[in-house]
Amino acid sequence: MRAVIAEDSVLLRVGLIKVLEMGGFQVAAEAGDAEGLLAAVAEHRPELALIDVRMPPGFTDEGVRAAMEIRRRWPGTPVVLLSQYVEERYAADLLSANTSGVGYLLKQRVADVADFVAAVRRVADGGTALDPQVVAQLLLRRDSDPLARLTPREREVLGLMAEGRSNAGIAQALVVSESAVAKHINNIFAKLDLPVVDADHRRVLAVLRFLGASRT
Repeated sequence: MRAVIAEDSVLLRVGLIKVLEMGGFQVAAEAGDAEGLLAAVAEHRPELALIDVRMPPGFTDEGVRAAMEIRRRWPGTPVVLLSQYVEERYAADLLSANTSGVGYLLKQRVADVADFVAAVRRVADGGTALDPQVVAQLLLRRDSDPLARLTPREREVLGLMAEGRSNAGIAQALVVSESAVAKHINNIFAKLDLPVVDADHRRVLAVLRFLGASRT
């Protein structure tokens, strides 16, 4: 899989290149700002764009806006946002407009190479990956209906769904059977009043509800 990286820190950018190459990716281009990123995506049409949230010139949300532009101009391009701190609104902004192939991870996750590569590859394959710290913060904050209807275990399951885990991954994390996970997920769908559509779509809707993102 070809990837492009946008990160203004040269040291971190070099590290990300090494990590992705270890994970089987081919880094087609690298950039230090949003303008360079968009040019690289236009030229290489990568299977993954790894993007720093804050980049020159303003060091605010340039990376988020670039990610949204990438998804607008080249629909379906998987994007992973990297952030120094938990800024959950950026994850919500991205997921509210795009329901697959998106990720939001803290930069500290790069140190755990295996987990980081697994999360990035999950996004490249069309899934989602939210940093566990983002999920934990959202769980503490989202206490209004209908999420208040969920049991503590169902909130755990929904949190792991938001991280992008499969039923098997959730079962392994919680040390329960996959059938138990499936039961919890069906209860979540029912309590969140989600429409009866295909299971993958309902998972996305559940995560969006969890993030507080609107979807039309």
